[in-house]
Amino acid sequence: MTQPARALGPAPSPASARAVMERLAAQLGRAVQGKPVEVQRVVTCMVAGGHLLLEDMPGVGKTTLAEALARACALSFSRIQFTADLLPADILGAQVFHAQTATFSFRPGPLFRQLVLADELNRAPPRTQSALLEGMAQGQVSLDGETHPLPSPFTVVATQNPVDFSGTYPLPDSQLDRFLVRLSLGHPAPDVEARLLTTRGAASPLASVEAVTGPEELASLRDFAAEVKLDASVADYVVRLARATREHGDLERGASTRAVLALGSAARAQALWEGRDFVTPGDVRAMLVPCWAHRVLLRSAVQGVSARDEAAHLVEELSRKVAAPR
Repeated sequence: MTQPARALGPAPSPASARAVMERLAAQLGRAVQGKPVEVQRVVTCMVAGGHLLLEDMPGVGKTTLAEALARACALSFSRIQFTADLLPADILGAQVFHAQTATFSFRPGPLFRQLVLADELNRAPPRTQSALLEGMAQGQVSLDGETHPLPSPFTVVATQNPVDFSGTYPLPDSQLDRFLVRLSLGHPAPDVEARLLTTRGAASPLASVEAVTGPEELASLRDFAAEVKLDASVADYVVRLARATREHGDLERGASTRAVLALGSAARAQALWEGRDFVTPGDVRAMLVPCWAHRVLLRSAVQGVSARDEAAHLVEELSRKVAAPR
């Protein structure tokens, strides 16, 4: 894969950042058709420097979307198929003994790539799931008293089946909290599905995806997004939204401080879609459900898709009740 020689330039602007994001979205749209909103959210998550959780039934394009993202960004890529017998060493790597020199050396596992697809993450037991935590939080892996940095930029795109599917383990809260955004793709519209039948044939949906940016430009774009202005009135709005979740009678746990910071990062990246270098309440509302619905905990014991949808509905309802600054 050839990395394109593009850059945001010595003086990046919201317009140049938006152009890169639009190129990325166009390439992802070639692989996953009929999902422009979801594709935009994926690009926003990538630019914000976060990890992405795709939760849906099998066969709707989750894995294809992750592979397309790696191709479009010209990132090194690995796919880890999570199963019940997968061990942490299968993900992280291990010390290998060399008999000729009587020494050990570290052999990196598949986690040591710039974009890692953790496919069907919730089919592995919690011990194996937790092997991702340090890497997702700190960009490094600690083994046998040594710290090994992960490549930069580093992103995990995880897929999971609904927890009411057989053979799944619910993701622990600490794991869920590491994902900036959670999305569901759902089935395409009937006309899109019909078009896929008549046009795709034997060709891979990834065949037409081209690299339109690279690791250096992506890192520059993330740095630029982090500098997008978020003024005091918008910050107060985000904090009031968080307090509303913490005080809501149907929620056992509301948004944490980490969730507040995550929403700020996502809103900054969202602002670039409009070519702005400042955040508005609309940017906050646009990313509120993708950022917070998986971080709040309902008081009811209901699990699965119904609980996910109820949490999303509750968070969206709060966004309408909490007054935004003018």
